[in-house]
Amino acid sequence: MNDTDWEVLISADRIQEGIRKLGAELTEIYSGKKIIVIPLLRGGFMFAADLVRYMDVDLQIEFLGAASYGEQTQSSGEVRLTLDTTLPLSGRDVLLVEDIIDTGLTLAYIQKLIKSRNPTSLRTIVLLDKEIRRKVAVEVNECIFSVPDRFVFGYGLDSPGGFDRNLPDIVALKE
Repeated sequence: MNDTDWEVLISADRIQEGIRKLGAELTEIYSGKKIIVIPLLRGGFMFAADLVRYMDVDLQIEFLGAASYGEQTQSSGEVRLTLDTTLPLSGRDVLLVEDIIDTGLTLAYIQKLIKSRNPTSLRTIVLLDKEIRRKVAVEVNECIFSVPDRFVFGYGLDSPGGFDRNLPDIVALKE
């Protein structure tokens, strides 16, 4: 795929501006606390990496992996855990970092899993929300951008076939 096949929906500059603001808000919220930041892999890694650089708090990073897309452009509806955390979450403040909410199935599954481990608090933040596709209700504390019902990729999200996570912008296939 080449860059004539897609169009930029959200520029790298707008992404960084939104993340910088969110990082400042989270610094205030978590001031004086030690938190565990959990990016949901794979798509959430880039968002989380930039976000923690804008947060001035004591934090540890854990990873959770879940899959519901495979190599498709739409969620299969079946969520599989592909990587689990290693640190205990009980009694800890947890910040879950997700790249995009589509149907909500993956996020609902992960939130239920984390809550079952008895954290002191669970805050969920997402970079992108495709609300029109929601199938289940999920609790989201902060969302930076809403996106239309199109397949989006770049900035950590992969295109069909698993490529293009390294694009600096969030893009969509041209209609």
